[in-house]
Amino acid sequence: MSKSNTLVIIFGATGVGKTDVSIEIANYFKSEIFSADSRQIYKELGVGVAKPSTEQLDSIKHHFISTVSIHEHYSIYQYEHDCINALTEYFTTNNIAVMVGGSGLYIDAVLNGIDEMPDHDPEIREYVNELYEKNGIEYLRHELLKHDPEYYKIVDLKNQKRLIRALEIFYQTGKPFSQFRKNQAVERNFDTIKIGIDLDRNILYERINSRVDKMIKNGLVEEAYDTYQYRNLPALKTIGYKELFEFIEKKRSLEDSIELLKKNTRNFARRQLTWFRRYEDAKWFDLSEQNEISKYIESSLNFNK
Repeated sequence: MSKSNTLVIIFGATGVGKTDVSIEIANYFKSEIFSADSRQIYKELGVGVAKPSTEQLDSIKHHFISTVSIHEHYSIYQYEHDCINALTEYFTTNNIAVMVGGSGLYIDAVLNGIDEMPDHDPEIREYVNELYEKNGIEYLRHELLKHDPEYYKIVDLKNQKRLIRALEIFYQTGKPFSQFRKNQAVERNFDTIKIGIDLDRNILYERINSRVDKMIKNGLVEEAYDTYQYRNLPALKTIGYKELFEFIEKKRSLEDSIELLKKNTRNFARRQLTWFRRYEDAKWFDLSEQNEISKYIESSLNFNK
């Protein structure tokens, strides 16, 4: 017998149009939206993380948008805890919730839970970051291979954040990161319907390029100047800011920084799609098929009852 509460999860690459789809779905089902975006959660970041507009936020209640400061340490473990608590409370008076985002780790945490790991030690984090700054990513890979060959086989070796986190755990506990990964899914008290939003790759890249141009027009360079003093915080080591920080530091021209931002965003979109394609039970729709999404959700809800 199926549970009566359902979380509709809408995901896809950056720039594909998830926000508009989620608002349409939430309006249709009179639901609220739970963001699964690891950057939009920060209060101080705006243009560079493509938050929903003021009008969109006013039209539907959103959770986990602008709720954490960049000066706070906010982990994926905290997000899982906070989001599950918020959903549990929400489902006491509502049956359908909408989740939207492009942060695969956030969505996975809500779907399957996340292994318990020690919280970070600021001094160890600073030490590992210094290793990265001085020696580069290849050094991190070498250290990870030496201390945790099991995790080395499966981690994205281009993702310095994950390499840094794995080494933090080792230096802090003396145990490999892989030993903390139980990979055991938890039981949730709600059903899920997974909706992927897709676009022709060329069209998606055109949308990404246009969105970056719009961000520049809407004040992204000025936002980069405003946040430059905090550039060493984890929240600022992200696409949209690090490219413009190089312009501020006169390492690149503004034109080159913008082109690099577009390239990095396109590469990020590819990685997102690779991540979400792992969801075998997901139903994918082209952005032009928005009218079909509500019908599919309704039929799935009826089927589940």
